[in-house]
Amino acid sequence: QGHVVESGGGSVQAGGSLRLSCAASGRIFSNYLMGWFRQVPGREREFVASIYGSGGVTYYVDSVKGRFTISTDNANNAWYLQMNSLNPEDTAVYYCAATPYASSRYFDRSVYDYWGQGTQVTVAS
Repeated sequence: QGHVVESGGGSVQAGGSLRLSCAASGRIFSNYLMGWFRQVPGREREFVASIYGSGGVTYYVDSVKGRFTISTDNANNAWYLQMNSLNPEDTAVYYCAATPYASSRYFDRSVYDYWGQGTQVTVAS
């Protein structure tokens, strides 16, 4: 079994920054596919970014490219989402996720096996 726990959410003014962290324990290893998703009420959980811990290949949804950066700390079994130039449309509950399987469908929440409980990010205009 494995567990992931997010931290680092909060409230910020538009244009500000936040850094989300995801700590993994148990049978989650640094060569996994790790990702971030977000969800607002009434909408499906959407892909934000992902990274392969083994090689560092990253993927982003177009709306966050150039503003968000996903990274890993393999020594500590953790990954991060640095969010800059935040805008109100980024307001959501953010979830970290992981899977031991490589997948071309890195954007599909169904390929991920481990999920955190979510952390709220609120961006005020």
